[in-house]
Amino acid sequence: MKAVVVFDSNLGNTKIIAEAIAKELGREAKAIPVSGFNIKDLSEIELMIAGSPIIGWKPTEKMDAFLSDLSEGQLKGIKATSFDTRVKLFIHGDAMNKISEKLKSAGAEIIVKPQAFYVGGKETNLFAGEVEKASNWAKTIKSKFE
Repeated sequence: MKAVVVFDSNLGNTKIIAEAIAKELGREAKAIPVSGFNIKDLSEIELMIAGSPIIGWKPTEKMDAFLSDLSEGQLKGIKATSFDTRVKLFIHGDAMNKISEKLKSAGAEIIVKPQAFYVGGKETNLFAGEVEKASNWAKTIKSKFE
């Protein structure tokens, strides 16, 4: 399966998760920063996963701009899902569902529930086990293509 994990990352945590997902999906999957993704490459992929840290209760500006530029039906025939990285608090934003809604609005088929990955705070790393959780989530996604 040809897949792309499009991500934005402020402190590197979202990039780590994106790379773990792409690695688990296999050799035809790539993790690409949203600023480096060429929309013309959509015709070559079967799966798009988009991820962002939560900034101000939503995805980053770069991710939001990318998603807003997708036109209705542009992702038709592409399977998709999303994830976010977040601080584990009682109240927090929600980037993953906002991303999934925009992917769906652009015509993508959401194949698995979005996933959250946790960091300790603004200046800290991912919680222990989050990279393994990303790999396991990617296995679930991959199973949809078998």
